Amino acid sequence: MVYSARGTLGGASVVEFGELLRNSRMASGMSLGELARRIKYSKSQVSKVENGRARAGRMFARLCDEALGTGGTLAAAVSPEPTRTEAPPPDEVWVLELDEAGTLRFTERPRAQVHAGAGADLGYAPGRGRRPAIDDRTFALLRKSFDDHHVLGTMTSPALVLGQVIAHLHTLRTLAVDNPEPMRSDLLVLAARAAEYAGWMSQEAGEEADALRWTDRAVTLAGERDPHLASFALFRHAEVALYQHNPVRTIELAKLAQRDHLAGPRILGLAARCEAQGHALAGDVGAYEKALDRAAELLATREPSPGPVLGPASVPDDLGLVRGWSLYDLGRPGESAELLEQHLTEVPSSARRARARFGVRCTLAHAVNGSPEQACAVARDVLADVAVVDSATIRLDLRELYRTLNRWRSLPQVLDLQNELLPLLR
Repeated sequence: MVYSARGTLGGASVVEFGELLRNSRMASGMSLGELARRIKYSKSQVSKVENGRARAGRMFARLCDEALGTGGTLAAAVSPEPTRTEAPPPDEVWVLELDEAGTLRFTERPRAQVHAGAGADLGYAPGRGRRPAIDDRTFALLRKSFDDHHVLGTMTSPALVLGQVIAHLHTLRTLAVDNPEPMRSDLLVLAARAAEYAGWMSQEAGEEADALRWTDRAVTLAGERDPHLASFALFRHAEVALYQHNPVRTIELAKLAQRDHLAGPRILGLAARCEAQGHALAGDVGAYEKALDRAAELLATREPSPGPVLGPASVPDDLGLVRGWSLYDLGRPGESAELLEQHLTEVPSSARRARARFGVRCTLAHAVNGSPEQACAVARDVLADVAVVDSATIRLDLRELYRTLNRWRSLPQVLDLQNELLPLLR
């Protein structure tokens, strides 16, 4: 059997899934009422699914797998959900550039020009004629500028960061043309890191194709100067597959990244962590635990980096949060919510994107676990961060949260929360 593009098997019809659920429940000796109690759904809703009168969602199937001990069989049989349609991006974006007088200013540029391919020469050409020589002190300021963009991306919308990062990237690439070694290599390595970061910000903006293209371009820019980037690019491709709910592709790419002998322990650890999340999405508990243990060991190793830190760095140790995230995918929302609440207290207030990402997953876990009041309480603490960071990947969980809360629309606090979610979903 082969996974579909969205990571689900087969695509059983509503009737076929209902029969599979009923047969699995009866084989386990569990009553309809007991199953409903364990997965926190009404008995009538479970009955409708078994009788083919209601469609089961992916999480419903995972909860049933966990309750019946069916090892992911039910989740694998759920038909793929419809692919979402995003609103088209604006035609114009703002980028930070140097004008001919040497003054930094925002300029409105056509989107196609900003996101042009490898041959584009966007950014600024530092004046006409001879380009300036870059010394160590100037390079340090260019590095600090990138670091500032990186920090900004942890606490605000990618729309504010992406254009600036791309302009900075092309500035570095242009400067590298006329500067000798070793400064040329230093500039290109920093440009490669900027391209990698542009890839992440593109993913957060909902532009997955751009995310992969910028990630691949980072490898081209770095060449042999930064051997870490090739394996890191595989890890980033795996992350995109994870958010596409494609566990097989996630696992394949994450394993490929771990085969690169040039990758350091940090990248190997990030890839192992992503592999673990893929196994959780597929419902394979044993493989998930092995991969996460391997990730913990690798990420505990400290190593020097030739440039800015690759990957997420706003949370010092996010493995506890990843464990909570994955428990939800494994159909154990109660444990997920408990662990996420515990570790969210360790996330600094400045790391708004991380707080929003894991806070929304915690809210969703409470809702799926049948605790709408607790879900509403947690949501109150994270919605401000969600609004500010404006993340397309976080909106995936927000949509699931909105749908899940429909089960308790009679509660005033639930209805209020749904009304607050609507603007964030647009």
